[in-house]
Amino acid sequence: MAAVKDLLHAENDGTLSFGDYTLGAKTKKDNFEFQGDIYKVKTFSEITKLEKNGMFVYESVPGSAVESYRETDSEVSFEVSAAGDVQFTLELEPESEYEVFIDGVSAGKMSTNLSGKLSVSVELSADNSAQVKVAKCE
Repeated sequence: MAAVKDLLHAENDGTLSFGDYTLGAKTKKDNFEFQGDIYKVKTFSEITKLEKNGMFVYESVPGSAVESYRETDSEVSFEVSAAGDVQFTLELEPESEYEVFIDGVSAGKMSTNLSGKLSVSVELSADNSAQVKVAKCE
């Protein structure tokens, strides 16, 4: 899963897919309307970044491809792939605790900072992906 059709794509199940870590040069797609919001993606081998209505949503270093991205008030879930290990940052609720699951296994609880950012590293090898779920703790 190296590329997402059109860099940013709405899936039939109501999720988003975005990013292409195989690109050698920074490429972007903006003004993409999805469920009443406007999305923008910038992606290439070094970074993938998603914004919603001009606000930060997701960023990975190096670049990644994300499929089936779904966000609710209490959870974010998606499948991520990259050429190797990847670190991604999500914008969540400030100063809140979340439990992170990688391929269904808890990686532990983490807290967001004052700005609501949460960073997670995932070990990947080429042509592999990981299922990620970040659930807000009660």
